[in-house]
Amino acid sequence: MKSPATGKDMVINKEWKKLPFRKEEYDVLFHTWRCVDSGQEFEDDSFANLNYNQVVNQYREKHNIPFPEDIKAIRKQYKLPAIKMSKVLGLGDNTYRQYEAGEIPTEANGRLIQMSADPKKFLEMLHLSDIDDERSKNKAIANAEKLIKQEDSRMDAIQDYIFGRKVRTRYTGYSLPDFDKFTEMILFFSTGNGVWKTKLNKLLFYADFAFYKLHGRSISGATYCAIDMGPVPDNFSTIYEKLVKEGVLNVSFTAFPSGGVGEKYTLNKNFNDSSFTPEEIKTLHEVKEKLKYLSTREIIELSHQEEAWTENIYRKSQPIDYKYAYNLKLF
Repeated sequence: MKSPATGKDMVINKEWKKLPFRKEEYDVLFHTWRCVDSGQEFEDDSFANLNYNQVVNQYREKHNIPFPEDIKAIRKQYKLPAIKMSKVLGLGDNTYRQYEAGEIPTEANGRLIQMSADPKKFLEMLHLSDIDDERSKNKAIANAEKLIKQEDSRMDAIQDYIFGRKVRTRYTGYSLPDFDKFTEMILFFSTGNGVWKTKLNKLLFYADFAFYKLHGRSISGATYCAIDMGPVPDNFSTIYEKLVKEGVLNVSFTAFPSGGVGEKYTLNKNFNDSSFTPEEIKTLHEVKEKLKYLSTREIIELSHQEEAWTENIYRKSQPIDYKYAYNLKLF
């Protein structure tokens, strides 16, 4: 970006600040462009969004307030139009629409919307609502009852155990954990001649953390931990074993002179990009390109330079906070 004062290229300046939001303060790594000659700092639209999202993401997490995508998803699971959903919740039409568009609900309304995600609680709300359209009401009741039956399915329980509960936190990069999307990321990085397990772990880490650095959200909502070999997805071995058993991946084993055994994964199913945004696909390609020629040892050494690893290696049982993404050396 050019300086409005001198017309010269500016440098990126990052500084931890406390920003106020709804009578509270939140720590934010504040991004600006700084003019080297004048010392002036400028905030373009991209940085303004990044700085704002850091604040509101923490606020939503602290007060358990759903994100816009979650609010829409809750409504859509019952197949209700927005105007009907607002009646079930007892909110004004415009108020509810603004929440879906990105306006942050009050704490009380946020809890109300969060409760409606539970089909059993939603049924109670539905019976108490003043929806006068019997057809829409009966359809919503049928969908809620169907969800209740599916709620305790064994597969969902196993998947939640492996990949984590569907809750947005600083440890998921404020994205909802999405096992299917994470699986597609694995397939993307396994295309061609396949990928070694250790390198795959780093590719996934860099993709999620790089996207968070650029956009304030992770791609998959995966949680990562620091181990001796670098940052890795939580429960990665169980995840890969599950995909091999289901026929999604093939695995081959190679014994090395050092005595170690390497695992290499190849595709048994084509990558599907339908659940990704163009920006997410771009990041996946950039990560793959940047790490393409690095050996497993080199990529481990690279990951050992990241604060996400150095600041967390001595607390291996704790997930890595995505705030460390802002200091990634690769991007």
